[in-house]
Amino acid sequence: MQRLGPDGLKKVLAQHKLALGSFSVYNAGFPRYADFIGKFGGGMVVRESAYGKIDPAELRARMKAFFEQLNPQIEQAGQAKAQLAIENHGDALLSTVDSFKAFVDLNPAPRVVGIALAPYHLQAIKASVEEVIALCGAQLLFFYAWQNAPGFQQFPGHGTTDFTPWLKALAKIGYAHYVNPFMHGHAPAEEMSAAVAKARAYLKECHGKAVSR
Repeated sequence: MQRLGPDGLKKVLAQHKLALGSFSVYNAGFPRYADFIGKFGGGMVVRESAYGKIDPAELRARMKAFFEQLNPQIEQAGQAKAQLAIENHGDALLSTVDSFKAFVDLNPAPRVVGIALAPYHLQAIKASVEEVIALCGAQLLFFYAWQNAPGFQQFPGHGTTDFTPWLKALAKIGYAHYVNPFMHGHAPAEEMSAAVAKARAYLKECHGKAVSR
């Protein structure tokens, strides 16, 4: 942000023939980067909900309070031509099927704020990814192609999960944003590049099956 500035970032991306898919603001928060993102031209911004165990009886009240606290950032996002994609996570406000229902029902600004869906965390609680995709509907802004498994098996086409039903569910809701192969962990660049290439080829194969059925 300080070394390149928004124009410098654009230049670096252009040099490498890249387009920016999203900003992640987990560590420092969106307000710190709002001006930079606005001058860059806006974009998708992925962030967390709120961490901690949630009593199911308090879920809707907690979700309403979350949105009330988020209101200043929603306003900033609108000014920066950005969208806030809230990621589900284990032991977080946005985590269970019921929490997705509450989010969609109570979201005060669905054109500006929506959901970044991480199937990895849904599989951890044995929730249906397809069901949650359907619940999110037009409020789904970002999708991690990410399965609950160790190492490279987190990537599509590496582990045991069939991604075709997920892509079919995305097509059914008219999802038009990024499908992002993702994993936790670090590996040498050559190994990571090969793994991502395999994941991409597998996703294209699954997409062909999903839209032809």
